[in-house]
Amino acid sequence: MKKPELLAPAGDLEKLKMSITYGADAVYLGGEQFGLRKASKNFSIDEIKEGIEFAHNRGKKVYVTMNIVPHNDDLVGLEEYVLELHEAKVDGVIVSDPGIFSIIKRTVPDLPIHLSTQASVTNYETIMFWYNLGIRRIVLARELSFKEIKEIIEKVPEDLEIETFVHGAMCISYSGRCLLSNYMAGRDANRGDCAHPCRWKYNLVEEKRPGEYFPIFEDEKGTFIFNSKDLCMIEYIPELIHAGIRSFKIEGRVKSSYYVATVIRSYRMAIDEFFNDPENYRFKKEWIDEIKKASHRDFTTGFYFDKPNEEDQVYTSSSYIRGYDYVGLVLDYDEESNIATIEQRNRIFVGDEVEIFGPGKEYFTQTIKNMWDEEGKEIDVAPHPQQIFKIKMTKPVKPWFIMRRSRED
Repeated sequence: MKKPELLAPAGDLEKLKMSITYGADAVYLGGEQFGLRKASKNFSIDEIKEGIEFAHNRGKKVYVTMNIVPHNDDLVGLEEYVLELHEAKVDGVIVSDPGIFSIIKRTVPDLPIHLSTQASVTNYETIMFWYNLGIRRIVLARELSFKEIKEIIEKVPEDLEIETFVHGAMCISYSGRCLLSNYMAGRDANRGDCAHPCRWKYNLVEEKRPGEYFPIFEDEKGTFIFNSKDLCMIEYIPELIHAGIRSFKIEGRVKSSYYVATVIRSYRMAIDEFFNDPENYRFKKEWIDEIKKASHRDFTTGFYFDKPNEEDQVYTSSSYIRGYDYVGLVLDYDEESNIATIEQRNRIFVGDEVEIFGPGKEYFTQTIKNMWDEEGKEIDVAPHPQQIFKIKMTKPVKPWFIMRRSRED
């Protein structure tokens, strides 16, 4: 068994650094063009270079998305961009379109190319088509079961890597190919600008009764009929590994740094636990409990075990479940005084009970008894965004440790 790559989303430089610090083996990110996430901050070429340097110094990899379905105008400047990525030593690019693939191959022949889930690959013959053109990693369509994935892996060459999504938001359209956003909001989902109309509230109208709307589900508030639960496969790490999947992909380039750290940390711990002792591996409930402390919807296993049914949709709301607030990021820690320097991420008060955790570490709980600003003046609250303040820790911490607070307190 080969240890799979844990592949994390990076919506900006902080998220890239957070992903790698919390255990990702590689990250994927989008530049300012050619990617499918306009809603994330994305990276300038200088930021890509900085991110690659950060990752490579730690033995990690960086892949750049170029997976739009391009129109003619979208191809302008592509060769120059690819040359810049190659010069920056990017570890691979992710594409879905044969035209973009062709341009990359003739511009930088030795640049590794991964085929995006946007290409909707669902069978081994399609994989062999792309393999013969030089592709060595395929991100499979989400609409495949374990049985289908295993059959694919058995029938393709050993040097062809299979990557699948294991966690994150699910699209109700086939591997992301959707025109609903174009039709309803004039925003092209296949060029990175999805408005997510599948998350909106819908009612039914009968042809001969215009203006008379009926809830599709028996609820006076209507129903969110296209609103899928979030994919979560952390309880099935052995099945994913035994299937032969080489890269476990986490969705979420528009999610927060806190989300990235929380999810990556749990998957890292589960994967490492399995490889420490495969025969005696046992799933730990605290891994999924920790994931639930980040913003999420209810969970589903997607298509892995069977086709989704009515239980895999959320009918009552399109909102996320948010049980905790990300309130601080540790910047520094003095071991003699036990004083930590914190960057504020949400308003925090003296007297608040907080949980603190770091990469691969169990969280601990403490009550904030005193707070000081940068000048050493005692304060009762840190109300300003990214305000720097100090508190005394009951246990040692390190930079990149995260402080969170329950919303139920």
